[in-house]
Amino acid sequence: MKYLSYIFIALIAGLLIYFGFFDSKPQPNENPKTEQSTDASQGQWETKIDNQPPITVKVTPIEFGKNVRLWKFAVAFDTHSGSLDQDLRQVAMLLDDKGNVYWPIAWEGPEPGGHHREGVLVFNPVELSPKYVELKIKNIGGVVERLFRWNLE
Repeated sequence: MKYLSYIFIALIAGLLIYFGFFDSKPQPNENPKTEQSTDASQGQWETKIDNQPPITVKVTPIEFGKNVRLWKFAVAFDTHSGSLDQDLRQVAMLLDDKGNVYWPIAWEGPEPGGHHREGVLVFNPVELSPKYVELKIKNIGGVVERLFRWNLE
């Protein structure tokens, strides 16, 4: 009986500590809606990688889909032989499921050259709600074309 009262007090103290530190209710200065939308937008689109030698190309949509003012794709090139001398506005294009072609309106990144290059390829949005889009990059590292596809449905 003596130990039962100690167990009861320890249980009450444990519950108070648990709910005091791990309460899931947001504090008045927190904004859970903003945090959730930020997390969802960062993890929404898959990074696609093309490892055809001698250049590795990684593409991740960062602003993409319906109700987005501009479609933006983070693009990274990596090579240990040769130089990345292509103008991305000339060798990249976006294709939709209906066969329409969309050319980039901007490249936000370093000028051609070097062994490592990262930037953002910018397109006007596709208005007709395609089922999928493909980013095609031509003639990089001797590879005729590299395709990166994302389903929109």
